[in-house]
Amino acid sequence: FFQSREETRTRFGSLEFGVGITDRADPWTRMSYAGPNKPVAPISDPYQMYQKLYGQLKDKESLQSVLVDVKDDLKKVGKLISAEDRRMLEDHQTLVSQMEKEIADAGRQKLRVAPPTLQEGIADQNDNVPRLSRMQIDLLVNSFVNDMARVATLQFTKSVGGARMNWLDIKEGHHALSHEDKDEAVAAKLVKINQWFASELAYLVQKLASTPEPGGEGMMLDNTLIVWTNELGRGSSHTLDNIPFLLVGGAPGFSMGRSLKLDNVAHNRLHLALAHAMGHRLETFGKASLCDGGPLKLTVA
Repeated sequence: FFQSREETRTRFGSLEFGVGITDRADPWTRMSYAGPNKPVAPISDPYQMYQKLYGQLKDKESLQSVLVDVKDDLKKVGKLISAEDRRMLEDHQTLVSQMEKEIADAGRQKLRVAPPTLQEGIADQNDNVPRLSRMQIDLLVNSFVNDMARVATLQFTKSVGGARMNWLDIKEGHHALSHEDKDEAVAAKLVKINQWFASELAYLVQKLASTPEPGGEGMMLDNTLIVWTNELGRGSSHTLDNIPFLLVGGAPGFSMGRSLKLDNVAHNRLHLALAHAMGHRLETFGKASLCDGGPLKLTVA
């Protein structure tokens, strides 16, 4: 939606950041989708994300030449395959066109502020998750300041994750603990883990709250909506009921500073409310029957 409008179009449209996500392609590692059955892989390595955002294309002409050859090959193959395969081919052609645009945009865009300085040699490993998190958050905020994207996701670990929060002196895996949450000692560890995740959210909020809005008034948090959520309502039962959603920031038209309990309400309606708040008047999000009732009313009359 933003990319279809000149006033909100950016170099990347959206950016997908990851922290502690294993390097494999399956639904358990994917949170963001470009459309039905079109998962978007998060970038879990901050150095790789830095290169995506700020890397100098030393072999720009060579890369452009390769893309031209690829486009020609795709056209030839398109005449020899089925209609279903042709649709997949069209997705690849769209990706090639997007890469060409990113190359062109990278040469034109001038940075408002310099990129953050990343500490060198931080491997993408379990025990480095706290430092990797701060590096990714710094890159995320900087990319917003430089208007490289208006939308970003920040995904911590993966579904059925085996992360061990050794920096919290917790030796058991997070997933194993989530299935023993009725045990008081385990529940205390889970609270400690969730408090750590909350501290990373607080770091992001503080960064945005202390960063002036480029070309506007107030701070970036005044013009940003953060949605913090989890994939399940309770890990031990894998229930999709009562999934918590926390909204932070200057949401357009939302009444903030409240706690709402919405029984048997599909989160599709929340997504509709988010889309409408941004000016995107979707009628459904996901399964149409789960959108009955329309977008949630998140304002106080």
